[in-house]
Amino acid sequence: MKMMSMKWISVLLLQLSCYFSSGSCGNVLVWPTEYSHWINIKTILDELIQRGHEVTVLTSSASILVDPSKSSTIKYEIYPVHLQRKDFEDIFRKLIDAWIYNLPRDTFWGYFSQMQDIMWEYSDCLQKFCKDIILNRKLMTKLQESKFDVILADAIGPCGELLAELLKIPFVYSLRFSPGYVFEKYSGGLPLPPSYVPIIMSELSGQMTFMERVKNMIYVLYFDFWFQSFNEKSWDQFYSEVLGRPITLCELMGKAQIWLIRTYWDFEFPRPLLPNFEFVGGLHCKPAKPLPKEMEEFVQSSGENGIVVFTLGSMVNNMPEERANVIASALAQIPQKVLWRFDGKKPDTLGPNTRLYKWIPQNDLLGHPKTKAFVTHGGANGIYEAIHHGIPMVGIPLFADQPDNIANMKAKGAAVSLDFHTLSSTDLLNALRMVINDTSYKENAMKLSRIHHDQPVKPLDRAVFWIEFVMRHKGAKHLRPASHNLTWFQYHSLDVIGFLLACVATALFVTTQCCLFCYQKLAKIGKKEKKE
Repeated sequence: MKMMSMKWISVLLLQLSCYFSSGSCGNVLVWPTEYSHWINIKTILDELIQRGHEVTVLTSSASILVDPSKSSTIKYEIYPVHLQRKDFEDIFRKLIDAWIYNLPRDTFWGYFSQMQDIMWEYSDCLQKFCKDIILNRKLMTKLQESKFDVILADAIGPCGELLAELLKIPFVYSLRFSPGYVFEKYSGGLPLPPSYVPIIMSELSGQMTFMERVKNMIYVLYFDFWFQSFNEKSWDQFYSEVLGRPITLCELMGKAQIWLIRTYWDFEFPRPLLPNFEFVGGLHCKPAKPLPKEMEEFVQSSGENGIVVFTLGSMVNNMPEERANVIASALAQIPQKVLWRFDGKKPDTLGPNTRLYKWIPQNDLLGHPKTKAFVTHGGANGIYEAIHHGIPMVGIPLFADQPDNIANMKAKGAAVSLDFHTLSSTDLLNALRMVINDTSYKENAMKLSRIHHDQPVKPLDRAVFWIEFVMRHKGAKHLRPASHNLTWFQYHSLDVIGFLLACVATALFVTTQCCLFCYQKLAKIGKKEKKE
């Protein structure tokens, strides 16, 4: 009780200091999504609260990770939805399992076609949640009366932009990527030349051969004209009905004042940016803390060989026994001790050097001096913690951006990539030996770590600064490019090119006609002279 009172006293003092000093305390409304996306946004929210801002998170009664019952200085506005939490989690896991285990990997069209079906099912679920908010008049009235200064929304979960439009306040996006960079390109106006910018989910690098550029162009055309992350027609209709005027999801998303992209140049390949796009990759990274006593003793028992940290993330709970045994067999053959985050039946081939944990302090283990390698599914959060601490990786990507994340690390010489579905014990064993024994992998990981740390402003401070900037200036319209006001043919200067071609054609036509006229006149004169 005493600790709770001290906690709220400290929050009050922060609020008072904010109002009496800079007077820039703000009221932030948050539209989050689940799992790693929530972890990133919550890091920003905690920092905003530390700076005296008031934060309210809109969360459904079915939310998986956003838990209002936990003691927190964050305010939660819970809205009732048609789903129970368990049902929503079952839907989420069913979709992820389908993505990992059931998508056809032998054909490009089959893979992305079924991936679109999965995302549309998720989209339909989000749209129902959005309707539950918008049609809740009591909640919408309360939000109107709360006088929020800004909305922080995750772009991969539509509805935040609609709330911003209804509440008439600016909004900021947090985003890792959208499939094919479609949101960034068409809603954000970001230029993405396919000649040297590899499209997301293509697994290409910034240095492409001719055939790779052909492949990249095919991906660009496919995502531009065929693939849709969400059922845009349904969202367009829904938004138009709510606002009482024709409007599209893309158009409303284009009103975002700032896009906070959760990567940085330690991770990305060089490409053009706009002034309202900010890289904040690794904002959740922090120094390692001491390990629990039992875990530290196990780590220290590894001696000079060190340890390997293994996790395929929190969303993989039902790994097939055959896959688990293949992995355990490989781990048993290395001299390092292994800490494996694993929630399932103990593999029969598990070696004495490997310990299973339902949860591990991943960041603290990666920051431990005895850590030699990180076996990861390639989630952006885990990769950034490895970059932060300079740990080489063995990537076993499963879905979404993970194959691209590992491809980027592989291109930068800090990782080896393996296929989860065809993985053999020999493959994993050789990959581990390579990243541990070949010093170039550690050197490249340390190089990325130095780049990550060598920034004029820390990623978290940069993210918070831009949110505060939008609150102070009631938006950031001066940073938005004029491309938002152009049609697609104006953006590509097709009207100008057409006009210039018409001018050239007219000039050529007039010149040709003049020449023909002169020629005909001279010919007539010549004939007349001959007759005379």
